[in-house]
Amino acid sequence: MQVLHLVAISLAAVSYTSPLAAQITRSDPLLVRAVVDGDTIDVATVGRVRLLGIDAPEIGRGFDTAAPFAREARDRLTSIVLRRWVRLESEGAATDSYNRRLAYVVTEDGVFVNALLVREGLARVTTRTPLLRLAELQRAESEAQAYRRGMWGQAPQIPTPSYTGRSKARRSPTSRAKTPSSMRRQARKKKP
Repeated sequence: MQVLHLVAISLAAVSYTSPLAAQITRSDPLLVRAVVDGDTIDVATVGRVRLLGIDAPEIGRGFDTAAPFAREARDRLTSIVLRRWVRLESEGAATDSYNRRLAYVVTEDGVFVNALLVREGLARVTTRTPLLRLAELQRAESEAQAYRRGMWGQAPQIPTPSYTGRSKARRSPTSRAKTPSSMRRQARKKKP
């Protein structure tokens, strides 16, 4: 009778693994070919992948300037995953409006990349739907805020601009440009 009871408990324990394992699908190892920005990578055989549950500051394209910590987020993500093997963990077959696959990214040595970026203050938690790993991401964000890391701390190191325009009020009369109309006014003043 005791053996039967132990077998029943063992079967119940095996059949009830974590709810995460039952609903998250994990890919085979995949090679990261490129890092697009702080929350998007390009993966071999899959294409563009957006890190699920987080939002990193935007890099800015063309005439747009990068948001604070955008380059730091991209550089950190590059140092973690570029040309390395990762596994993608998906909650269903979700894609975003840009047709990028939404997934958690886990390195071969088990680092949960999404949470790491949030913990370092280089991304924030954002979601429109309930996520299975949301609590873990929120704990990482709380830690970043408590220790004032990245975007939750001081301002990023922004290089000073090499050129700054001076206002007209502060310019000396000799530094003003000579225009045809100003030259005519000066000529009229000199005539008797």
